[in-house]
Amino acid sequence: MHLSIAALLSSASINAFSTDTSLPAHPAIKRAFNLPPSADLTYTIRARQSGLSISGDAAVKWQADDKVFSVEATTRAMILGKILEAKSEGKIDAYGLAPLQFTDKRFHKNSTTTTFNRDAANGTVTFSQSDASYPIKGGEQDRTSIVWQLIGVARATPKTFKPGSSWVFFVAGQRDAELWTFKIVSREKISTGMGEVDAIHVYREPPPDATDQRLDIWLAPSLEWYPVRIRFTDSNNDFVEQTLDRINK
Repeated sequence: MHLSIAALLSSASINAFSTDTSLPAHPAIKRAFNLPPSADLTYTIRARQSGLSISGDAAVKWQADDKVFSVEATTRAMILGKILEAKSEGKIDAYGLAPLQFTDKRFHKNSTTTTFNRDAANGTVTFSQSDASYPIKGGEQDRTSIVWQLIGVARATPKTFKPGSSWVFFVAGQRDAELWTFKIVSREKISTGMGEVDAIHVYREPPPDATDQRLDIWLAPSLEWYPVRIRFTDSNNDFVEQTLDRINK
């Protein structure tokens, strides 16, 4: 089973990484943001992998105040048990979330660490799994924090966070970083463990020549814009889908 696709709300843990660090310098984009209240979120999981149907659950602990934040995600699959642990923690600055460290532990794999050296005179993003590095300019995210940064932007600018709009972020993974473009698709009804809710459908589709998975996120304005569904889809249409079951504040 291709387990790396199960990197669910740890948000956007896409499984293919480029080693090309010659990308154009990334922009520093400062946007208004309004972070959601701290909460524990529980999700149910359904998936299709290599013809097999898989189920499980995920727990996400989101905490933030005026100065610091942390996001912890744990994903479990039936029979296999825990298949993912991920955590992003850091400060809150003028750009929103400012991760300091992102750790990712996959099933039967060693933990990886991505470090945002923000206190250095010439800050950089570095990786335990590669020699790549990128300058810190402001607004850089990791693959766990990005969903929550996106939520903060949506909450602050709901009138412009509408179908047809695009939002670009610089996102670091396990081995490198790249620009991610999120596009707002539509408003849709989503069935959850808390009933049917109106949600904003957002997707991040990789470039045509990439091997990354497609990422779809549904955010619910009536529920503080928390993600009520997240879906990863491979090029062969294998998928993992995570749907909100309950929220504890």
